[in-house]
Amino acid sequence: MNDRRSLTRLAALAAALVLLALEVVGNARPASAHAGNQSYLYLDISPTELAGRIEAPLKDVEASLGLGSLGDDDASVQAGLTANRDLLYRYFDDHLDLGGDGVEYPVTFTSAELFYSDLPEEEKNYIIFRFTTDVGGREVPRELDVRFDPFFDEIEGRDALLLIGNDWQGGVVENGHEVRSRFAADSRTQTIDLGDASWVKNFQASTKLGVNHIRTGPDHILFVLVLLLPSVLVFAAGRWWPTRSFGASLWRVLKVVSMFTVAHSITFTLAGLDILPLPPARVLESIIAISIAAAALHNIRPLAPNREWMIAFAFGLFHGMGFASLVQSLDVPRSTQLVSLLARNVGIEIGQAVVVLLFFPGLFLLRRTREFRPFFVVMSILFAVASVGWMIERGFETDLGVSGVIEPAVHVPEIFVYAALFTAVAAAVHRYEQRSGRLLTVDGPDPAAEVPAEPTAVPTTA
Repeated sequence: MNDRRSLTRLAALAAALVLLALEVVGNARPASAHAGNQSYLYLDISPTELAGRIEAPLKDVEASLGLGSLGDDDASVQAGLTANRDLLYRYFDDHLDLGGDGVEYPVTFTSAELFYSDLPEEEKNYIIFRFTTDVGGREVPRELDVRFDPFFDEIEGRDALLLIGNDWQGGVVENGHEVRSRFAADSRTQTIDLGDASWVKNFQASTKLGVNHIRTGPDHILFVLVLLLPSVLVFAAGRWWPTRSFGASLWRVLKVVSMFTVAHSITFTLAGLDILPLPPARVLESIIAISIAAAALHNIRPLAPNREWMIAFAFGLFHGMGFASLVQSLDVPRSTQLVSLLARNVGIEIGQAVVVLLFFPGLFLLRRTREFRPFFVVMSILFAVASVGWMIERGFETDLGVSGVIEPAVHVPEIFVYAALFTAVAAAVHRYEQRSGRLLTVDGPDPAAEVPAEPTAVPTTA
C-alpha cells in the first residue's frame, strides 16, 4: 500500500470523523448563567415517571416568605433552609401544578439545598428544591399542563423559565441551557408539547453524551494517546523499531482500540444494568490513573511487547466502570436503558476514533526519524507523571493542579489545532530526514544477521 496515498485517505477519514464528532456535540453547551431574578423549573421525564427541581433566587425566597437573611455563609443558610423546610415546601407546592390528560399529579418535595457549583458567585445564591410526582401508575403524556408562578405576586416583574432536563425518549439528555417556555404574570399556566417519543431520539441524544464524555474526560484521552504512541513501532531484538508499513501500523491501532472497546463495553453495560457493582468512585478513578502510568511505563520498559491490546483490554474493564457513572442515575425502563447504553458506547467509540485519527498520521510520519525516540520517551514520562499526580489527587482528595494543566491541551477545539500543528511538524521533520538519507530501518534486523547497536539510517523514501 502506498504510504502517501494511505495517509491521504486517513486524513479524509479523520476529517469526516471530526465533523461527525463536532456535529453530535454541537448542542452540548454549558449551562447558561442564571439571571438572578428568575426562577427555573427543570423536568425529568421517563415513560412512567415525572420529577424535577426548582431553582429559586435566595434573595427572592428570603423576601417573599418573610424570612429575613438566612445567614452569611453556606452553613448558616443551609441551617435556615432546614429549619424552614415545611414553610418552603408549602410555598412552592402552592405555586407549582403539574398534570396531563386532565389529571393533576401530586407533587412531593424531597430536599432544599444551596446551589453549589463552580459557576460565577451570583449563581451560588440559588436554592434547589427537588421534587417527585405521583402519576398514579399512568404513562406520562407527551403534553403536560404546567402552572409555575413563584414570586409573581410578591415581587413586581418576576418571571420564570421551564427547561426539560431529561427526556430520554424525546432526545433530551442533561439539558441545562435550552429553555422550553417562559412563565410570566399573564401566562402562568401553559401546555408543554414534548413531541413524539422514539428510540431514535434516545439513540441520538445518548450518542452525543458518549462523545461528550470523551471530549471532557482528559484521563481517558491520555490513556488512548499513551497506547497510541507504540502503535507505529514493533518490539524486536530488545528494542523498539519503526513498523514497516502504514497497514501494519494501522492494524496495531485497530487491535488496541478494538480490545479497549470490547473491555469497557462489557463493564460499562453490566454496571449500567446494575449487574456489576461499582467500586467506590475514589478507588475507581485512582485505578484509571494507574492505567495511564502502567501503559506509559510499558512504552519505556515493555511489559507485553507487541501485545499492547492486552494492556488496553485489562485496563479497559476499569475504564468501562468509569464510563458507567454516566448511567448511575438513569431510572428508565430496561428497553430505553439498553438503547441508551448502546448509543453511549457508539459515542465513546466516535470520540476515541477521532483522538486516534487526529494524532496517528503525525506519529506515523515521525516514526522513522531520529527525533521520534526521545519524543516517545519524554511523552511517556510526562504521561506517567500526570497519572501519578492524578493518583495522589484522587487517593488523598487533594488538588495538585494536574487537571488544570492537562485539560487545556485536550479541550475542544484546541486539540484539533494541536493535532494539526503536530502533524505539520512531523511531516517537516520526516521530509528533512528523508532528504538527508537518515530515515531509520524498519521492523528490526534480519534474525539471521548480526544485530546492530541501534536502528540504522537507510537512504529510502518509504
